[in-house]
Amino acid sequence: MAGLNKVILIGNLGKDPDIMTFENGVKKASYSIATTESYKDKEGNWVDQTEWHNIVAWRWLAERNLVKGDQVYIEGKLKTRSWDDAEGKKHYITEVAPDKIIQLTRREQVTPPPQAVPPPATKEQYPEAAADEAGPTDDLPF
Repeated sequence: MAGLNKVILIGNLGKDPDIMTFENGVKKASYSIATTESYKDKEGNWVDQTEWHNIVAWRWLAERNLVKGDQVYIEGKLKTRSWDDAEGKKHYITEVAPDKIIQLTRREQVTPPPQAVPPPATKEQYPEAAADEAGPTDDLPF
């Protein structure tokens, strides 16, 4: 039986993506997103627990116009890679390789569009206003 390697995350970018373009034109974007869970501890106090996830997107997924603070939905798979440092010590990192990225919101919400200013009232809409504009009438008592 085959295994399943799937991860779904909703979180916020901790910084602007680092984007690299290789000689063949292929792009790679690296960034981290934070997910936060809230729970009550033994004393009944709310505690926030934040996890940071390393994202490495390639090709057209790396070309998304994401910035620090954006909230994103990411679907993909986990990949672990290793390397040896200068002293020969082996290091490991687990990253999310996304298959799908959807930008949900931005932390700095875009200012709402200005409220539409209604057009000036017309005489047809308000006939009583048209009478006022016409000036004094003959039936005034003075």
